[in-house]
Amino acid sequence: MTRQKSILITGCSSGIGLDAAHGLKARGWRVFATCRQEADCARLEGEGLESFVLDYADEASISAAVDEALSRTGGTLDALFNNGAFACPGAVEDLPRGALREIFEVNLFGYHDLTRRVIPTMRSQGHGRIVNCSSVLGLVALQWRGAYVSTKFAMEGLTDVLRIEMRGTGIDVILIEPGPITSRIRENAIPHFEKWIDWENSARADEYRGLLDRLYKSRGPDRFELPASAVTARLIHALESPRPAARYFVTTPTHLMNLARRVLPTRALDWLIAKG
Repeated sequence: MTRQKSILITGCSSGIGLDAAHGLKARGWRVFATCRQEADCARLEGEGLESFVLDYADEASISAAVDEALSRTGGTLDALFNNGAFACPGAVEDLPRGALREIFEVNLFGYHDLTRRVIPTMRSQGHGRIVNCSSVLGLVALQWRGAYVSTKFAMEGLTDVLRIEMRGTGIDVILIEPGPITSRIRENAIPHFEKWIDWENSARADEYRGLLDRLYKSRGPDRFELPASAVTARLIHALESPRPAARYFVTTPTHLMNLARRVLPTRALDWLIAKG
């Protein structure tokens, strides 16, 4: 009898994480779908998923979640999908130190902490897949998104090094690079913007008024936007392919920006991105 494979997924309250949890469960994986809030975990349990709390900002929560997953499987874990993250919009010159500290705690340090805690299990069993959800904004920069971009650029580098270092261990380390995907990241960014960005006293106050309109008002799907299931499709390949790629690009803008950053001079790329 084939042993059921197991995966721990973060950020499953909505969007990419939620779709991945249901999609992999439907394929026969044992899915541990974690969320920051107990209420979201209870909702997922009601949807037939195994769910418990994991908060990237809380080291004790990360440790407890790994212990819980391993206790349920008898000490094995086949895969980890690091997915949860948030954004804090604002011009770089207006980002206080605390804003960067807070976003790095979740978007980078949390990923790293959780990854380190599952590696010993994967190393001892001789196999594992670690998949980190990056972004087109881990490939190119975009104005007003400096905090988020900086975490994704850092994660790209840390993941690349880990992939090289894990050669020969049986552990594959993979990046998924989504572009515009249907999610709640815009709505979820609002509290962080309001907490940290003193836009009314910024030298860019007039420019912020346009940003506020985009931040607070839904304009419907981006013209290149894909549903979260597009990420799940690439995740399945990353988890189940005998030879997974190092990176999986999702959405047309991600493919185009990956090409542009390789062939265009920096100033030309800056101009292209600034033009939108």
